[in-house]
Formats: sequence, C-alpha cells, structure tokens
Amino acid sequence: MRSFIFWQRWLFFSSILFAVFGIVFAVYGNNPFFMPYNKALAHVFWSSANIPAETETFRAFIWGPLGGTIACCYILLAFIAWFPFQRKERWARNAIMVAFGVWVLLDSAACLYYSVYFQIYIINAFSILVKALPIIFTWKEFK
Repeated sequence: MRSFIFWQRWLFFSSILFAVFGIVFAVYGNNPFFMPYNKALAHVFWSSANIPAETETFRAFIWGPLGGTIACCYILLAFIAWFPFQRKERWARNAIMVAFGVWVLLDSAACLYYSVYFQIYIINAFSILVKALPIIFTWKEFK
C-alpha cells in the first residue's frame, strides 16, 4: 500500500510541476531557463544561435497556446491522479496510458519529420519516464 501511495503522489505532484512549467512557458517562454530549448530550435530551423528577430512575435504567440495546452493536460492528469487513480479505478490508469501514448507518438513523429531530435530524447523521453514509472509500479493494484 505504501508503494502505491508513493507512486500515486509521484504522479500527482509531477503533474503539478509540469503544469507550472506549462504556465511559465506560456507566459514567459523566452526566459533564461528555456534558452537552451529556444537556441536548439533556432539551430534546427534557422541554422542560427538565436531565433530570428522577425519571427519573435510568432514565437511569443505560439508558446502561449503550447504552454496552455501543456498546463491543461497536466492539470487534468493531476485530478485523475488524485481522485480516480488513487481509488484504483482502472479507467484512470488506462486513460493516462492512452493519452500519453497518443501524445508521444504524434509529437515524436513530428520531431522526426522536422529533425528536432533533441525534443524526443530530452522532453518526450523524460516526460514518458516520469509518467510510466507510476503506471509500471502500480499496475497490479488495478486488477
């Protein structure tokens, strides 16, 4: 039981942390913390160290909906983790698996197509690992 609670709380609190990340990304995506990501995108798409000034307005805009989507997804996951997942409702575990499976496949396919490989092995792999561990270690609790 202690192991289950640990992983359920891991899922909940990591979701809150990722939601905060999404909010910060939406509101202030050009901050020093996100500079490595922005520089990597500039390198891939413009062969430059920085995102070109003429695209800055678009970058500022697109980070808003992207960060908002990230926040929305993880706030929803936090609610699922806190209530139905904690009650060991099988649909909650399955919903998490399906939703994140669809996201990682679509996101990774786009990253492969546009050669944004760093996103696959930094962001996608990390996100899936953080979410997969609780699913793996609590799987038997949902039978």
